[in-house]
Amino acid sequence: MKTIFVFLLLLVSGSGAAGALEIVEGVITTQVEDHRPVDRVQRWSAAAGPLYCFTRIVGAEEPTPIFHVWYRGDQEVARVELRVRNSPWNTWSVKTLEAGWTGDWRVEVVDAAGRLLRSIPFVLF
Repeated sequence: MKTIFVFLLLLVSGSGAAGALEIVEGVITTQVEDHRPVDRVQRWSAAAGPLYCFTRIVGAEEPTPIFHVWYRGDQEVARVELRVRNSPWNTWSVKTLEAGWTGDWRVEVVDAAGRLLRSIPFVLF
């Protein structure tokens, strides 16, 4: 009986790596060099080339996935799975944006359970 109680206590506590994740830096950038963003973009012309979503994550106690979910308005355009291997960890995704896709965009960074960790907005013109 005591073993079952301990198991249930561990299950309810949710002490997994994903619950401890925190995004300490999240930016849209035109390029990543040496594992760092070269700039920060809030407005971008689609004709100027692709954009990167860069995230710096802390709190991973074991390898775990996160997702960069790219949205144009309320429509999901891309979902990129990225593996966080330890803490701190830098990772990024890249998206080539079509000239006709103007408007409000965002990248939502979510953990494996679907919990929103950060939303990073930008405008495409």
